[in-house]
Amino acid sequence: MSDAAPTAPVIRAATPGSFPHSTLADRHPAIIRQVRDALPYGPAQRRALDDLLENSTGGVIEPLPADAPDRERWRAWGLDSHVGQSWFDVPWLWSESYFYRRLLGAVGYFGPGAWRGVDPFRPSKTSELHSVATDGELAALDELRDSPAEERDRALLSGALWGNRADLSFRLSSEGGQDRAPAPGLVADDSDLLLSLLPPAGNGTLCLVADNAGRELVPDLLLIAQFLTEGRVGRAVLHVKPDPYYVSDATTADVIDALDRLRSASGLAAEYGETLWSAMGDGRLTVRAHPFSCSPLPYADMPDDLRADFADAGLTLFKGDLNYRRLAGDRYWPPTTPFDEVTAYFPGPVAALRILKSEVVTGLTPDTEAALTAAEGQKWRTDGTHALIQVNPSPGPDGQ
Repeated sequence: MSDAAPTAPVIRAATPGSFPHSTLADRHPAIIRQVRDALPYGPAQRRALDDLLENSTGGVIEPLPADAPDRERWRAWGLDSHVGQSWFDVPWLWSESYFYRRLLGAVGYFGPGAWRGVDPFRPSKTSELHSVATDGELAALDELRDSPAEERDRALLSGALWGNRADLSFRLSSEGGQDRAPAPGLVADDSDLLLSLLPPAGNGTLCLVADNAGRELVPDLLLIAQFLTEGRVGRAVLHVKPDPYYVSDATTADVIDALDRLRSASGLAAEYGETLWSAMGDGRLTVRAHPFSCSPLPYADMPDDLRADFADAGLTLFKGDLNYRRLAGDRYWPPTTPFDEVTAYFPGPVAALRILKSEVVTGLTPDTEAALTAAEGQKWRTDGTHALIQVNPSPGPDGQ
């Protein structure tokens, strides 16, 4: 961001009782236990997971091994400046991201052994993708078959938004691990503006920065299929994570699993699946897994090649809570801070579809913030019962 960009305090996890503190102190241990039980890891991996549990809750940040393949990348992302500090004292976005990198190291994901490249979160992702709930959601698509195109567009946009409820990491630490009751609605809704940037008979490029796999990735893919089918975009680029991340974040393998799930369904779901499969074959749909997607830094610090990708797109659509934190900057923004201001650095039109599961929020009207706070205190920021669709159609001309 430029010197004139708005600023606010960076979110850290040092305050007991705060949402970030509970993530590091409670959610991360629960995730370690889940991973430990999900696959038949051997004694070495189990010891390494136990060591990570002890270190991440009561120790200090340690460097990566000298032979780690991504050691220099993490040093460029600030590792050296954080070594020796408490996990709770460094920026929360950084400590969360490094936790997942260390978890992958503990289970041998980067090592030379048999567990190299094995996703520790795959059992959870697969179970959700093949659940009865997913069956019902795919069958319900057939109700849209005879609907006008714009009605399908809006229905699938809504599905992509609310699909973010399927975030496995969030549900893991929620009471009882159960899905929540239907949410009351949006706290900001720029859906009309979003669709206006992707007009029918358009031939531009949509970049969709995916968040979670499974039941969330499926509606993301359906939205892409709809936009390709109706001619709102000529090409789509789906940005996923190069490595497993934040429990349920989508990788290329998860995209293939989701496409297989669609193609094995019936009715409109299968048709969309074949559309996407064909689009990947002829280049209308491309999957990209840029290393920066697993970075602990905000998108304001993105490298030049990624900036060029987004600059070429007619619209870049960020999905989910983590991507919102990285897009807006993981800071304690006053909720009325304009979304356009915190995304002014972005190199092209940008939008966010997000259910609120962390304290970062921008772009609300004063009346909306006041009503939410009066009714719920500050719980509305983090309890996953509110959502937003925000668009900045024309960021700064130089992306700065």
